[in-house]
Amino acid sequence: MKQARSVESLSESDARAELEWLAKELLKANLDYHAEDSPQLSDADYDKLKARNSAIEARFPNLKRADSPSDMVGAAPSGRFGKVTHAQRMMSLGNAFDASDVTEFDDRVRKYLGVRAGSALPYTAEPKIDGLSLSLRYENGALVQAATRGDGTVGENVTANARTIRSIPQKLTGAPEVLEVRGEVYMTHADFEALNQRQEEAGAKTFANPRNAAAGSLRQLDAQITRTRPLAFFAYAWGEVSAPLAETQMGAVERLASLGFDINPLTRVCADVDALLEQYAEIEQQRARLGYDIDGVVYKVNDLDLQRRLGYRSTTPRWAIAHKFPAELAWTRLEDIEINVGRTGALSPVARLLPVTVGGVVVSNATLHNEDYIAGRASDGGEIRGGKDIRVGDWVQVYRAGDVIPKVADVDLSKRPEGAAPYRFPETCPECGSDAIREEGDAVRRCTGGLICPAQAVEKLKHFVSRGAFDIEGLGAKQVEMFYADDQLPVRTPADIFTLEARDAANLTKLANREGWGETSARNLFAAIDERRRVPLARLLFGLGIRHVGEVAAADLARHFGSWSALTQAVDAAAPAAARHLRADEAEAAERRAAAEEGRRARIKPAREAAWEGCDAAARAAWEDLIGIDGIGAVVAAALVTGFGQSAERASIDRLVEQLTIEDAAAPDTSGSPVAGKTVVFTGTLEKMTRAEAKARAEALGAKVSGSVSAKTDILIAGPGAGSKATRAAELGVETMDEDAWLALIGGA
Repeated sequence: MKQARSVESLSESDARAELEWLAKELLKANLDYHAEDSPQLSDADYDKLKARNSAIEARFPNLKRADSPSDMVGAAPSGRFGKVTHAQRMMSLGNAFDASDVTEFDDRVRKYLGVRAGSALPYTAEPKIDGLSLSLRYENGALVQAATRGDGTVGENVTANARTIRSIPQKLTGAPEVLEVRGEVYMTHADFEALNQRQEEAGAKTFANPRNAAAGSLRQLDAQITRTRPLAFFAYAWGEVSAPLAETQMGAVERLASLGFDINPLTRVCADVDALLEQYAEIEQQRARLGYDIDGVVYKVNDLDLQRRLGYRSTTPRWAIAHKFPAELAWTRLEDIEINVGRTGALSPVARLLPVTVGGVVVSNATLHNEDYIAGRASDGGEIRGGKDIRVGDWVQVYRAGDVIPKVADVDLSKRPEGAAPYRFPETCPECGSDAIREEGDAVRRCTGGLICPAQAVEKLKHFVSRGAFDIEGLGAKQVEMFYADDQLPVRTPADIFTLEARDAANLTKLANREGWGETSARNLFAAIDERRRVPLARLLFGLGIRHVGEVAAADLARHFGSWSALTQAVDAAAPAAARHLRADEAEAAERRAAAEEGRRARIKPAREAAWEGCDAAARAAWEDLIGIDGIGAVVAAALVTGFGQSAERASIDRLVEQLTIEDAAAPDTSGSPVAGKTVVFTGTLEKMTRAEAKARAEALGAKVSGSVSAKTDILIAGPGAGSKATRAAELGVETMDEDAWLALIGGA
């Protein structure tokens, strides 16, 4: 995991760079875990990265990215299954890692609700099952649909497979007319070992751990295969219900048990934080004897009325948190360090280990993060691991918390082989030989080869056909690699995919005649490609693989501009100003360095203003409009302009667009809301509701809530104690109202 100094000591430029890195790492981790059933990052490392991201965003709210991991749940559903839109979104959980985190969670809940410390506020505590989330929909007592979580909004239809699980009732007696039961599909340790033994005897693939086995079994295209797999289901929550199950969390879970569902017998009601921590310790002590995998304990406010008051953040409920267990450790030998080159040219070091069992799973690879981590340095130049570097042949401690590739946590210098040389990180790309440079403020070294680098080109194509992008059935990672290397039907750019059928028709060596292909498979591939010639604007933007432009940013851009032509015109118009912005950043960094060397205060504003001198007014206005889009900041905007501005990349994009019909983005339906699309700012003390409740309600009505007043602000809601924001609003002529007027305005919406 990336090492860094404390959040409090970060400069804004450092924070921006680290948020960029975190967004990339966490997006990949989400796809690996939720979509591919093949996680490469440990649960503990994932949690730490996400916590670090949240902490930086809290200190620098203006830097929150459009593709912030804080706003993401899971990953897009697979194209192999039908899609199911959840009636109520399936959320993720915030994490606690120690007793102080649990106390802070309780404090936040009490503050939000206005419940004094010491007053009764019961919670439930239940084991956090390490399996695959599943939502079961019953209508008039009959199971009609089962869906995975997917990205929280849309999941995969696995109804036929779920019907084969013995612990999932097919019929319910006495249930509400509509009932969505949510829980976790898992596999016991004994069943997992027996399954792997059968797989090995049959010469089939074995599974790394029970979670992967459960996920892979539930997501089989043939339900008869799922029927042979020993899956089980624990119910612990619900989605849409036509009538309440109970008044409390515990009562509702017990109601599910009375309907025939298995619930976890270790679920308890706890009177306070001390009782929660006692139950956590009790469950942790029993963990090894449970016979199935858990990775923590989940705490939930017991009173369902209070849960409704607390509501949700963008991806997590305010009324629940997962208290995670500590990680696991083992020692082994580092046999080699290999460098992988990713889609953005990042050189990522991977440790190849003498296989070792860690927590019941055999691991042979570990992440080494970056060259500083190998050298024993933090990003600020400080030491990690006491300054001990990592060398091939070292005896290393590997760290794992869950079911995935671990990281190297420590080195035993007493066992270092004689003559072991310090590792020299490559300064040229191992794939294409181009220079690999490390920009200031970036922890990662990147290949400069661009499209001439086969690793980058192949990874960009894999991203283009991935589920969140064009999602072309039958064209996955293996097929991309095959076509990229093909001399007869090469696919080197996205546009080549859409000319594949025409080129095949003109080629003497037909795809249907090649090994692994036939008439049917070739015809199906061409049909699947044709289905994707019509594409929504947001999917196209995401599929281009422009750095920083994730699914959320792509959707934000599509909503704002509406059409491809409007977006490209705006980006091209902003290009000259984007270059000035980057120069201003460089000027600011240079001024900070000079000021530090001279022992004086940095003169940031003059340095930045000098970089903007002579900039065309229209270009600057286009740039300001671009970075002013809700959720799109300067980092994403600069990446977008850069991606469209490189001649080779633009030519590739233009060739692709010629093959497509791009659907304009539909405007959201906010009829009936008096504040839809307006930017509002809250300041001073709110007396009728907490600031968090006010923000949540405004956003639910389609308003954009900002932390500062600008010319784009439509309404300032000022309570007692309003200061500089009210003054600024008056200067700009922004409409200002008190809390009562605000509530009157939105009361009927």
